[in-house]
Amino acid sequence: MAFSFLTREMGRVHVCGHRGYSLHYPENTVPGLEAAKAAGATTVEIDVVLTADGEPIVLHDLTVDRTTDGHGFAADLDLEQIRKLDAGGRFHPAFAGTKIPTVAEALDWAKANDMGIVLEIKEAEQPDLAVDRVAALLKATGTLDRVIVISFDHVVLKGAVERHPGLQTEAITHARHVDIVGVLRACGAASVSIELDMFHADDAQALHHAGFSIRLSLPRPDKLAEYWRGGRDPLPNIVRWIADGLIDSISGDDVAFIARLVKQAGQTG
Repeated sequence: MAFSFLTREMGRVHVCGHRGYSLHYPENTVPGLEAAKAAGATTVEIDVVLTADGEPIVLHDLTVDRTTDGHGFAADLDLEQIRKLDAGGRFHPAFAGTKIPTVAEALDWAKANDMGIVLEIKEAEQPDLAVDRVAALLKATGTLDRVIVISFDHVVLKGAVERHPGLQTEAITHARHVDIVGVLRACGAASVSIELDMFHADDAQALHHAGFSIRLSLPRPDKLAEYWRGGRDPLPNIVRWIADGLIDSISGDDVAFIARLVKQAGQTG
């Protein structure tokens, strides 16, 4: 059966590891992806930028400073230079020597492990080229069905689906739109990412009725703890939304926690 991001087609709600299992493993690395799968993820979210020689690599920031022992913009470093960087030691010495993966390696991993990939275009200087390079890799690796390309830039998404028929895209939102269905139709997206504080059941129903999938993005555990300290608990609502089929995928840094929510809602497939 082909991979799908829709609950009604897969018979389960996807657990999505944000940048892998980024709470306990170095983000956007193969160890983080593997840990996410082991903790119950069926999809992982990764970020993509281009190197100086145009290679799509898995990196969130435009620079390598925060997550590696290197310095500078990824766009100024070629792949050979990127390969020399340590992307794990700064997170924890136990991960010293971990490398920044290429998108091709991440796609091969996903195919071998029957995982879906939510691939965010973070490339700022040449976003259209990044999309084109990724689309070519999806065709070459036979992973077009198990990858959804996402972005805050809905204009980039619109161009992506126009240039690459069959490419699945997802629009990231950080606001509640008056006509969210119209927003997705305008940019040709198949799905939408919605933050917890902007999620409304009636919006979700309208989106599903129009044929779109929905990924709910949860904040980090320390942010959720602020609710609990204030005597508020968002979890019963989240579990009910999952159980009622209003969410196709639920994403966050704490993969095991999300997997438990989905199991509690009885939507593990």
